[in-house]
Amino acid sequence: MATLQELADALARDVLAAAHDDEDPIVDQVGKVVGASSNTLQEAYLTAIRIRRAEARGRLVIAERLAQNAQEGRAGADGDDG
Repeated sequence: MATLQELADALARDVLAAAHDDEDPIVDQVGKVVGASSNTLQEAYLTAIRIRRAEARGRLVIAERLAQNAQEGRAGADGDDG
């Protein structure tokens, strides 16, 4: 059987794939349903949701920087000229 974190992360991935945006109520709905049976799984699920959203925001910042670098002709440059 999968560990708590694996179950919670799999659930979080599926919910985020089904969600239309960050405001979609499905995230809270699933959290409430899960929490009715297991507070432990609910906490792990909500943590996985936060982690995955934070990671997505971080990746967006990186993508924006790479696009900016490409526009400036510095793809892969770290800003150090010397």
